[in-house]
Amino acid sequence: MKTRTVVAGVAAIVFSFSISAECGQGKEKQMASKAPVVEYQSASNPQARTLSEFVRVGDMIYLSGKLGTGSDGKLAEGGIKAETKQTLENIKTALEKNGSSMDNVVKCTVMLADIKEWADMNSVYVTFFKKERLPARSAFGTSGLVNNARVEIECMATVK
Repeated sequence: MKTRTVVAGVAAIVFSFSISAECGQGKEKQMASKAPVVEYQSASNPQARTLSEFVRVGDMIYLSGKLGTGSDGKLAEGGIKAETKQTLENIKTALEKNGSSMDNVVKCTVMLADIKEWADMNSVYVTFFKKERLPARSAFGTSGLVNNARVEIECMATVK
């Protein structure tokens, strides 16, 4: 009698493990089928330089660093404040063109050619976001930026 009880118990455990394993495989397949779609801007733009302007992963959009250049490709004149304003206008345009907005920005990284210009950059930066929706942010000084820019900003945002 004792042997039958032990055998029945072992059989129940084996059965439970096999059911759990099958359920787990089903979840893995389900999760794999829900993997986010990744879209690279460079895939649809044969003119792309050595980077994508953005990469979209599911409901997130990751923008490459933006400089304060106008449509002519020249840096905005007037120093850090003018460059910061143009940089953020460029970010705003890129986000809106790709289904997002400044209200959806969740994280920015600010690179400054001179960290001493942080306060001047920040005085312009905060005007682009609602006070109750300020994104997380990192800022650091560099030893130089492309085109001798004073500021470069990259950001991440959700898609509307």
